[in-house]
Amino acid sequence: MKLEIKYLTEEHLTGFENYKYSSLDTSPLSVYIMHPFWNRVVQYCPKWIAPNLLTFSGFLFTVLNFLIFASYDYYFYASSNDHPEYPPVPQWIFGLAAFNIFMAYTLDGIDGKQARRTQTSGPLGELFDHGLDSWTAMLITVCMYSVFGRTDHSVSPLRMYFILWNVFVNFYLSHWEKYNTGVLFLPWGYDASMIATIAVFIFTSICGHNAWKFELPGGLSAGILFELLLYISALISNFPVVLWNIYKSYRDKTGKMRTLPEALRPLVPLILLFTISTIWIVHSPTHINILERDPRIIYFAMGTIFSNICCRLIVSQMSNTRCEVLPWILFPVIVATILSFIMPSLDLFVMYAVSILALVSHIHYGTCVVRQMCRHFRICTFRIKDHSE
Repeated sequence: MKLEIKYLTEEHLTGFENYKYSSLDTSPLSVYIMHPFWNRVVQYCPKWIAPNLLTFSGFLFTVLNFLIFASYDYYFYASSNDHPEYPPVPQWIFGLAAFNIFMAYTLDGIDGKQARRTQTSGPLGELFDHGLDSWTAMLITVCMYSVFGRTDHSVSPLRMYFILWNVFVNFYLSHWEKYNTGVLFLPWGYDASMIATIAVFIFTSICGHNAWKFELPGGLSAGILFELLLYISALISNFPVVLWNIYKSYRDKTGKMRTLPEALRPLVPLILLFTISTIWIVHSPTHINILERDPRIIYFAMGTIFSNICCRLIVSQMSNTRCEVLPWILFPVIVATILSFIMPSLDLFVMYAVSILALVSHIHYGTCVVRQMCRHFRICTFRIKDHSE
């Protein structure tokens, strides 16, 4: 019995056939530093290596980081000096984390260049790349929380939850922007955030987590500064730019020219997930308080469900089809929130159940979509097919 589901309709597949990649990268850091570096690096990559293999390998580096920090600092207390019962993360781990992020960033930067070198560019590569990036948004951000800890000179798990959502929203807006304009305007903040993340891990590996235990006038700690930086950069460098680019596409008639309800349609599942999950987390009884008991699993579950919703938007955007309003992966969160009001004692159990279901569902969705596209375009995911095959 096959467990494969055809998530892509004929309309999706036809849309993929007519798809042409269009992006604009104006970041000085990217244009003048990173792209020249990637152009040099990709020359050392053998032409028999499939671009998707580079993409997936880069993703695995971020997964490895997540697993390492989960092993050494599952509850985010290791960098909190007021919890001596949790030993600090060894400094070399932060050095390893910096290396892993650098490798992930580099492989993510050269996969498209490798596709052009090997003449294997196509919609599967872009979907594979951006789909995994949507999951990476959670994996990297959660690892950063281990630098500051969750108590002294840092932010609470609830505030970290909102920081994570800030990252999600900014990532999602770029693809919502493309859904309406037809062009992926690569945000300046992406390259800056990756370089900053690498720098933070390197600094922590040299100086230790205590280097971040300072307080500026006004009670500003390192954790709060990190929080403010993310919010301010979103309000200045991303959100207004997205709205401007969409407005300009309507003004110049260069975009999809969708009606207002259709243009806003992709925002519905994102808003629903944020609203429902926040109600669930905030309502969780004091004696259980799932976010305080196990913040990591909450971040993981929400990040996985977000990635699934984002992947569905990317599929719709690339195939020029109508975006889903209520993906079924939202229903476990809806049920969990209802149960939180009816049987609050089950909150912890339900939280783990939702996490497992989200993980299995998302992997199943991604695997089935990739296999469907491979069959349709007669290509292999991780191998460059010989023309004689």
